[in-house]
Amino acid sequence: MRKATTLALLAIGLVALGCGAGSTDDATSSKADAGAAKGDDKPKTAKIGQPARDGKFEFTVKSSKCGVAKVGTSMIGDKAQGQFCLITVNVKNIGKEAQTLDGSSQKAYAANGTEYSSDSEAGLYANKDGSTFFEDINPGNQVTGVFVFDIPKNVKLTKLELHDSAFSGGVTVSLT
Repeated sequence: MRKATTLALLAIGLVALGCGAGSTDDATSSKADAGAAKGDDKPKTAKIGQPARDGKFEFTVKSSKCGVAKVGTSMIGDKAQGQFCLITVNVKNIGKEAQTLDGSSQKAYAANGTEYSSDSEAGLYANKDGSTFFEDINPGNQVTGVFVFDIPKNVKLTKLELHDSAFSGGVTVSLT
């Protein structure tokens, strides 16, 4: 069943990538780009509670909770291989056309630079309304949802790299 769900999500993801690929907008400059334009070579890093822009999305990380063993209900859910880290994020479309939010484009990092991908299946169970999965967000609208990362029990996440699409540069948010 898990393989069928994963394959279905992969197929949906490929369709969604085609919908969001190559989109540009004058409002897509990020705070990091603004810093670079002022001669600051190092991109700015947002913190929890601070808005951070990438492309057509403005991300605000609301909270981070690790050490979760299972998401979902007692009847249906997903168990972590290690531990789940649940990252609650508000995402606002700051562009001029609808943009698809793809949870699988989001990355998390440990202090040693190890990259972790979001767990799409666990994300379905963690989000009762599915707000972080292939959600079209119209201009000016916003959603709040949970990105889920399955990481080893002894690892601590230090930052996120959030993307408006699989092809965007991303924006960094510190979790420490």
